[in-house]
Amino acid sequence: MPLQQLVEYFNDRFEYEHQSRVRTFILEDGKVSGLFGPIRIGSLFAPIRHADRPERIAGHAAQISVSTYESRHRHTYEIENLLTDAVRQPVDFESIINLDRLCRTVHMLNYLPVTHFDGVLLLEVDPRHIFGIKRDHGAYFEEVIVKCGLATRNIVISMTVNNFYSLHPAQLLEGLNNYRKRGYRIALNIASLHAASNVRDLVSRLAPDYLRVNAPKLDRAVTDNNALPALENLKALADSVAGQAIVQQVEQKKQADLITQAGIALVQGGFYEAAPDGQLSITRQAGRALAYDRLY
Repeated sequence: MPLQQLVEYFNDRFEYEHQSRVRTFILEDGKVSGLFGPIRIGSLFAPIRHADRPERIAGHAAQISVSTYESRHRHTYEIENLLTDAVRQPVDFESIINLDRLCRTVHMLNYLPVTHFDGVLLLEVDPRHIFGIKRDHGAYFEEVIVKCGLATRNIVISMTVNNFYSLHPAQLLEGLNNYRKRGYRIALNIASLHAASNVRDLVSRLAPDYLRVNAPKLDRAVTDNNALPALENLKALADSVAGQAIVQQVEQKKQADLITQAGIALVQGGFYEAAPDGQLSITRQAGRALAYDRLY
């Protein structure tokens, strides 16, 4: 189905569901954005690469880019405050669910031009979305995926966990397992390498397909001597549930070397995007490319 036709379909659907005359999705210059109050949401796609062969892409992590619909010239902190205000109240599950669904729909529509790629697409889900939905997690979004001509097996539901959620696992596990039953893969975002041990029980019970964590900041208090064991422990934790570790925000060669030394297979970050000539090292085939730093 042509992209314009899909955009109109989802506009009609959101208009009916929310009893609103606002056309939520906008298609301009081949890019889709979504409106959430005064906020305009677009997509960024960060390649996830194989550490031993960075030219090979295993998937992409979707991220949001935000601006205001009235003006694109507000400061970043003003836009972030608008987004935070939209879901400020923890009990306002309906707003959280609506925002999550809108963001994921925008990402799916923007990802369609690269559907020739057989990797995975990681999509963030707010934990409060999972708590706000009582049953049939993933059913709504499965309809979006099918409408776009894709399959749930290529979608990774990625959720950030912290001590609060790891101490209240029952509903969280039920929701994530509901996604898995529909064919989705699961990723857990861990706050830091050293926080991995705090969610070990949750990881063991859920057995996620991926564990995501940011690379250690070697230019600060962390040294090579304690970063390497932490990376090795992360890999061991992922291996224990037959999953894979993804180390993100890799910006330095020293970080990349430690990740390789620890045996971690998947990486993401600016270090892998900069080719020797200063150009992006995205693999381009038959004139098709996905820019790492595409901002809407």
